[in-house]
Amino acid sequence: MSDAEVTLRRAAGPDDAAAVAEVWLRSYDAALPTVRRAHSDDGVRDFFRYVVVPEQETWVAESGGAVVGMMALEPGSVEQLYLAPEHRGRGIGDRFVQLAKERSPGGLELWTFQVNSPAHRFYERHGFTEAERTDGSRNEEREPDVRYVWAPES
Repeated sequence: MSDAEVTLRRAAGPDDAAAVAEVWLRSYDAALPTVRRAHSDDGVRDFFRYVVVPEQETWVAESGGAVVGMMALEPGSVEQLYLAPEHRGRGIGDRFVQLAKERSPGGLELWTFQVNSPAHRFYERHGFTEAERTDGSRNEEREPDVRYVWAPES
C-alpha cells in the first residue's frame, strides 16, 4: 500500500470513535508492551467515544474504508498519535505531523514515554526537541516521560 492510498479526514461520530480506540489499543500494546495501561479496554473505548472524538480535534487515516491511524490535537499540542502496527513506516505519521504543524503553525508540544525510543527518533526527525523529562508521577501510567516541543523556524 502506498502513502497516496491513505486519506486523512476529521473523525466524527461513534463509529469513528470505536475505530480510533481499536487503533489506539493495538498500537499501544504493540509499541509499549512494558508500560502498564492505566485503563481497561472498555475504559479506553469510552474515553475515545465520550472525550477524544467529540472534544478534541481528532483526525483519522483511512485506507480501504478502514481506520489505520489517528491523531488528536488540542491547541498547540499533539495529544495522541497512533498507527495500526501494520501501517507503520508508510509515511502516515509524517503526514499527521505535517497536518499538526499546519493546524498549529506557532508551535507544538507533545509527551511520549522515555522507553519509546522509536517515537523519540520519529519526532526528532520532524524537528521536535526534548524540553523536559519527568519521573512519570504526573501521568496515569506512572511511567517516566519526555516533553517534546516544535517551534517554526524564524
